[in-house]
Amino acid sequence: VRRSHLQLAAFALGTVGWIMCTISMGLVGWRVWHVDNTTVISSGIAWVGIWKVCFISYLHVSPGYEEQFCHKFKAFESFVPHEIYAAQGLLLIAMILGLVALTATIFALRNIYMGIANKAITHFFLVGGCFFIFSGLCVLIPVSWNFYSVAHNESIAFPPSYHMPSSPVSQEVGAAIPIGIIAVILLLLSGTFSLSYVFPAISNTNMQ
Repeated sequence: VRRSHLQLAAFALGTVGWIMCTISMGLVGWRVWHVDNTTVISSGIAWVGIWKVCFISYLHVSPGYEEQFCHKFKAFESFVPHEIYAAQGLLLIAMILGLVALTATIFALRNIYMGIANKAITHFFLVGGCFFIFSGLCVLIPVSWNFYSVAHNESIAFPPSYHMPSSPVSQEVGAAIPIGIIAVILLLLSGTFSLSYVFPAISNTNMQ
């Protein structure tokens, strides 16, 4: 049991990392756009996520009230940047890989804490560790790519129905990207900890 402390930490870190990956995927705030035309986008701010774009508008709403309008991205729309489509696919893969990693780690820890001495434990930690690392890399790619797009203030040619300009005055990183970065760190750490497991040598002290 003493040898499994790092692997228990791996499970805890991997669980938090997987949850943060899921949260990051669901948030609309990947890229925050600041626009100068406030006719429709009343607050002058729009949130560009990987599934939809949202903004607050007072249009068609009684004075003093605001409403959030969102436009969901449809499959294979030509205007959607490659980094957004990549984020959709890679984060879904990351979720699946992370779930497999957690399952393998749980099974290995269960055997250890129930006193079941089986070298298959090492294999389960190996699977868990590799899948945690692959999951972390699947999050790292879209997070880095979208961060690059924000840093270079890249535009998106939204169709007229979205009521969005093709280029913002400026843009900044939304909450989803730092959450994704933390998820990457936790998943990579959990993978490293899982892979560090060494099956204890069987003692022959009592065999006399």
